[in-house]
Amino acid sequence: MGEAVELEAGGRTVRLSSPDKVYFPERGFTKLDLARYYLAVGPGILRALRDRPTTLERYPEGVAGESFFQKRAPGNRPDWIPTAHITFPSGRSADEMCPTEAAAVLWAAQYGTFTFHPWPVRRADVDHPDELRIDLDPQPGTDYADAVRAARELREVLHEYGGLRGWPKTSGGRGLHVFVPIRPDWTFTQVRRAAIAVARELERRMPDQVTSAWWKEERGSRIFVDYNQTARDRTIASAYSVRPRPHAPVSAPLTWEEVGDAVPDDFDLATMPARFAALGDVHADMDDHAFSLEALLELAFRDEHDHGLGDLPYPPEYPKMPGEPKRVQPSRARKTAG
Repeated sequence: MGEAVELEAGGRTVRLSSPDKVYFPERGFTKLDLARYYLAVGPGILRALRDRPTTLERYPEGVAGESFFQKRAPGNRPDWIPTAHITFPSGRSADEMCPTEAAAVLWAAQYGTFTFHPWPVRRADVDHPDELRIDLDPQPGTDYADAVRAARELREVLHEYGGLRGWPKTSGGRGLHVFVPIRPDWTFTQVRRAAIAVARELERRMPDQVTSAWWKEERGSRIFVDYNQTARDRTIASAYSVRPRPHAPVSAPLTWEEVGDAVPDDFDLATMPARFAALGDVHADMDDHAFSLEALLELAFRDEHDHGLGDLPYPPEYPKMPGEPKRVQPSRARKTAG
């Protein structure tokens, strides 16, 4: 698989073994291609990961091989890659790596990391998110064009509730993600509550096209606003991450002007470096902003007290949360009641 090579990033040298190992057979992309990709978009992905506890989605044998999520920082990491101590919903804890320089991304690529999953917090304060992340997830019978329509209305919702601004990106599949930088003044529970308020408001405006229903049997052919992606230990693939699909797509940051015209398949391991060289990181100014969630939390309060719309179910692996409704599939609940 070829002699090891050394790559330079930010004054660091990272050794890459087996550089010719094929990771994406359909396209012929190798481990070296993956590493060079991350080198080309280094400033962009570092902006997305900097100081964030990060889970690594690893494919040591390539996209067709076995994979796993590595939450605990590898013991063999260099001493220049710091960590943060984070707590999971189970009560267990771990030290996760927190990239602070581009060489850390290359180092992870050496071990078959395709996708980086950063927490919405910084290592200085791991209990207060600094991003509100909205995941627009197409359900069967919908596609990217439907996600685009939802994203455009979402943009208006964000602006109306607190003058919020979101930064959109492709998921690397059919969906869209919109990230809103916020002040780290609220807990995970409060940020999730704000995401639920966004989902419900979007659903009110587009009832035939958008849903906040947790249970799949209730979603229909609509875009699901996955509010649980804001729960503690739930993460979304970072901007510029390579996604584990045969054609090696990437999660591509977009401007709002591009959202309607973008075709997700246009952004992959081969094409993104040229785009980055021409445009740079189109989300580079995200860290210059930090918005308030007060207006969305006020909306959540009104939803509950005026309309009886309280909390929504957490994922099944989470402990039962105060105020959470029963985690029972609606059809099963009806059978039990009958």
